[in-house]
Amino acid sequence: MAKSQNNNKKSGGRTFLYPKKPSGKLYNQRKWISYVLLLLLFASPFVKLNGEQLILFNFLERKFVFIGLIFTPQDFYLFALAMLILVLFIVCFTVILGRLWCGWVCPQTIFMEMVFRRIEYWIEGDANQQKKLDAQEWNTEKVFKKGFKHFLFLAISFLISNVFLAYIIGSDQLYKIATEPISEHTIGFISIWIFTFIFYGVFSYVREVVCTVICPYGRLQGVLLDNKSLIVAYDETRGEPRGRIQKSLDQTLKGDCIDCSLCVQVCPTGIDIRQGTQLECVNCTACIDACDEVMIKIGKPEKLIGFYNHDFIQSRNKFKLGARAYGYVVVLVLVMIIFSSLIYKREDVQTTVLRASGTLYQKRPDGTIANLYNAELINKTNKDMKFVFKSADAKDRIELIQADTILPKEGSSHLTFFLIKQPKNIEEFKSKVKFEIIVDGKVISETETTFFSQP
Repeated sequence: MAKSQNNNKKSGGRTFLYPKKPSGKLYNQRKWISYVLLLLLFASPFVKLNGEQLILFNFLERKFVFIGLIFTPQDFYLFALAMLILVLFIVCFTVILGRLWCGWVCPQTIFMEMVFRRIEYWIEGDANQQKKLDAQEWNTEKVFKKGFKHFLFLAISFLISNVFLAYIIGSDQLYKIATEPISEHTIGFISIWIFTFIFYGVFSYVREVVCTVICPYGRLQGVLLDNKSLIVAYDETRGEPRGRIQKSLDQTLKGDCIDCSLCVQVCPTGIDIRQGTQLECVNCTACIDACDEVMIKIGKPEKLIGFYNHDFIQSRNKFKLGARAYGYVVVLVLVMIIFSSLIYKREDVQTTVLRASGTLYQKRPDGTIANLYNAELINKTNKDMKFVFKSADAKDRIELIQADTILPKEGSSHLTFFLIKQPKNIEEFKSKVKFEIIVDGKVISETETTFFSQP
């Protein structure tokens, strides 16, 4: 079982865990999934699509990019809707598959178990060797192993820090920080090292406390899980009463669990899965692999620990989705449909036309009626645009007072203009008028406003 160092036990300090190195089919699957996710994580900020990195969350400049699509502050409602979809997905995922997200997909678990922990196993050995190394006096071996391990931890934390900042400030800005004099990017340079030490502290010291104490997601399990949710669980009906194998005694009255405690020894959060669902369990499935290995050796069926729901353990009911899960799925699908339709209708240029304040209409000497407007054009792309601003009604005429003919990339242009109509084309005091933005002969944006006159 994962244990603390003796001095920590006596002083009531932090309990440091020494999980045994896991192995098995599920662990191998987790490794390959981790490799793919790590590749995506490290590559996304540096891969370009339509001139933009794949994913960017630049809160400082209020610019967000997802798969080459730029979202501006005017698209905040889309960003909020996307966050709602993410929350609904996690809730739906948890209701159906428990905390599998934490053990298989969460970056904290992937880095801790598939990067830092494996480096630790490589340098210091398995759990017993690590405990022995920590307990021994400082000598050449201990200094070398500890120094080498923490050097690699710091180097990887530095790499993670750079990638993390690439998502926040952009890979181009990160490249400038790395290649230009430090004096020109002092804040950026300091930020890299601040995040480096944060990541180093998390993965070298804080570790599983992130999952068991800091992360709020684990504490939501009690609300989200129900008796139909699939979780990593111990089949107590089959396993109890547990007892160690004794060849000289009759074993027929005992359950399949031989109380070897391997499921506890491999647990990265130090829990005993046989005590039921616990907040600290991240569904990493290490205990399933460990238990299956023992069951094979003693000639018993596998999956004494497996993916089960409480209904199966208590009454052997087969797994099926509950009404709650279907409800969450329906809501998630509806929100995704709304989000997709808004993305489809989203224009590259957002146009807003408002009547000039304090004005109504002007009757000109030639008999025409004019209204004064202000317009703002926002370019949501990363390309400059030369545009033409016109009325959708060919009988109307626009007289520009102040105008920019170039719409800068990720920028805006402001227009002040008169819309002039012939009296014979006016039928009512207040009417709708439409304007078009034309780029390269194609209408890319339209907007409507009102026109006042004396019919």
